[in-house]
Amino acid sequence: MIFSKEKTIKNEIIALGKKLYDLRLVVARSGNLSARLDENNILVTATGTSLGSLTQEDIIKVDLSNEEDFKDKKVTTEFPLHSLIYKNFPSKVVIHCHPTLVNAYFAVCSDLKALTFETKLFVGNIPVIPQETPSITQPQLVIDGLKTSNIAVIKNHGVVAIADKFSDALYLIEALEEAVKAAAVARIFKRDVLDDLDKEIKENLISDKAYLMFSHENIQEIVSRVNKDEFIAEKGAEQDLTLKLAIKLDGLDKAYKFNFEKGKIVRLDTDDDAPFVISAPADVWELIFLGKLDPFVATTQGKMKLKGELGKLSRWYVPFSRLFQIFKEVKIK
Repeated sequence: MIFSKEKTIKNEIIALGKKLYDLRLVVARSGNLSARLDENNILVTATGTSLGSLTQEDIIKVDLSNEEDFKDKKVTTEFPLHSLIYKNFPSKVVIHCHPTLVNAYFAVCSDLKALTFETKLFVGNIPVIPQETPSITQPQLVIDGLKTSNIAVIKNHGVVAIADKFSDALYLIEALEEAVKAAAVARIFKRDVLDDLDKEIKENLISDKAYLMFSHENIQEIVSRVNKDEFIAEKGAEQDLTLKLAIKLDGLDKAYKFNFEKGKIVRLDTDDDAPFVISAPADVWELIFLGKLDPFVATTQGKMKLKGELGKLSRWYVPFSRLFQIFKEVKIK
């Protein structure tokens, strides 16, 4: 039997709803799902439905280009958020659910202590959106959060994850739930393991001067600080950090290539002839320079492009994490 695209996606939503319910990531009539059908149309769960027992009739087709189309349809109360996400991102699916451990953790903590490399690499810094009502009444705040991560926590409410496939969005939610579980268990063994959650990296350690982002002066200041950094020097020598890594701003012909030898940048070139090239649009690089987005997470979540194998680059995860912290220390204007 040949299924139409609409029916196929509805079946995916039904299967995912049951899985979320079985995993106890939603209970009763909580949570909602949607998927992009084509340029203008999405499929979204109806209000008052249980994700654990959805039917084809519980999933509503909506034309986002025509406000009259959804005025009388019984779409989820979170429809304004779903609609705004599809208008701001190319993502094809949205999951909104209420993981118990995540909700409990972020009800009392404002940030996540990442205890495993998997959490640091795939989850990263989680945007936490304040929430004062049972439904999301300020969806633009969630949109701003999703610019820094493909998953956001809505405090005292739940999480929203976006992706091109339901499986990828679900993996993010599961990874976050597991990271919270690890942090909670770690605290049993050592009570002060979470005490430094809200400490910020000190900015502007060397000077208060601000630079135009991706100007030669901006990158040269980063190089100077990297070569003065004792931690990078130690880890670079220990891990033989010897490679060529280029960074590029989309739309510019010029790139900046760091030539590393055992943790030191011995030469700065202006080309992208390197085995590893990281590129992104200006708004993403700005988030990197402001310390709001981790480049490794941005790469795994598709916000940045990487030429080269992430697995090989991850060998130097520790010194490169410090490298991008230095990006934050250099003020941009």
